[in-house]
Formats: sequence, C-alpha cells, structure tokens
Amino acid sequence: MKSKIKMVVFDMAGTTVNEDNVVYKTLRKAINEAGVDVDLDQVLAEGAGMEKKQAIRSVLKSYANMEDEALTEQIYANFITDLAAAYSTADIQPQNGALALFSALKERGILTVLNTGYDGVTARSIIKKIRWHEGVDFDALVTDSDVSRNRPNPDMIYLAMNKFGISDSTAVVKVGDSAIDIGEGKNAGCGLTIGITTGAHTMEQLLVAKPDHIINQLMDLLPIIDNFNS
Repeated sequence: MKSKIKMVVFDMAGTTVNEDNVVYKTLRKAINEAGVDVDLDQVLAEGAGMEKKQAIRSVLKSYANMEDEALTEQIYANFITDLAAAYSTADIQPQNGALALFSALKERGILTVLNTGYDGVTARSIIKKIRWHEGVDFDALVTDSDVSRNRPNPDMIYLAMNKFGISDSTAVVKVGDSAIDIGEGKNAGCGLTIGITTGAHTMEQLLVAKPDHIINQLMDLLPIIDNFNS
C-alpha cells in the first residue's frame, strides 16, 4: 500500500521564487570576467540547481575543457560579492500562487519545505527580501550549507525528512525547475517528482530527467497530490 503524501520539498529560484535568473546571470558574469566565454543558456543548461561551486566546475569542464580549482574558487568569491550587490537592487518576488499553494497544502496536513543549491546566507537573504517567514509561511528551509553532499544526492531531502520524523520517502514530493532537482527526488526515492516550466530548464530539458509530471504553474500541483492521496 502506498504512503500518502506528507511533505512537499520545493526548490527555490525558478520554482517558488521569481528572481529573473539573477543568480545565473551573476554567475555567468563572474565566469566571463575570468576569461571563459559562455552565455546564459549554457550556464543554465550545465549548472541549474547545483551548488554554485559545483556549477562553476561543471561549466568550466564542459565549455572550456578546464579543471582548475584555484580558478573555481576565484570565480566563486567574485560571484558571491557580485550577488550581494545584485540582490540589493533586484526585483525578487514569490512565484505566482506560491503562498496560496503552501496554504492549501497546510489545510491538507502536508508540510512545505524549501531546499536549494544556494548557501544558507544567500537563501535566507532571498527569503527575507520576499518577506516569508520559516515556520509561518513554510515549514522549513534546507540549503547547501546544511549537508556535505549536494544535488543530485538526496541529502537535503533526507535532512528535511529527519527534521519532521518522516521515514518513508514515498510520502515526499520533490518539485523543481531543473533536471538536477528531478534527479535529487528520484535518488531520494520520492513518491512523486514534479518538474515545473517556470524556471531554468525547458519542457524538453525536464523531460530528459523523466519526472512523474511536468506542470506549468504551482497550483497545478494540487490536483496531482489530491489524486495521489485519494
């Protein structure tokens, strides 16, 4: 007998937060300034959803045939500095329907968790800017800073499960806008993995990761969960 859904783990940027790819635009800028010519689509294709040092490594390897840890650290340091400046002026908003969906899930007794390939400082700065509060608007935040292994490893999902005493991963849904989000959910053994087309990856890129469903807006998730739990 399948478990009913008890928790949904949402990615942040591109999934529950609309920040117009400011992170990846800033990442591209830092990589370009280090002398590596890549465009935004290449950065998104290779690095979306990843912990950001790993995203830099992946972009350098794929598009410059380069493995240089010193350069990676330099790019990352510049990226973090530039990102703080970018966030001070960026128009960052919740994705359409995010809070309404969180509320509807709460009414169903389902927990909402945000997880992200961002470090904790960056993630919390986003949440502060959109005026969400952990424990009020959503139940928990898990970031790259909280685990030793990053996406597509399942560690962030397992940490969220442990926090709320959930032992069966089939009672968890993972929702994200990148293929690596889907991979994370599959590696955790989630009952459902859901791609969403509001962020980094296109429908075609998400399909490669073979999610159980692909949605075009957050509220499309509710009937999927209701059907699963019925």
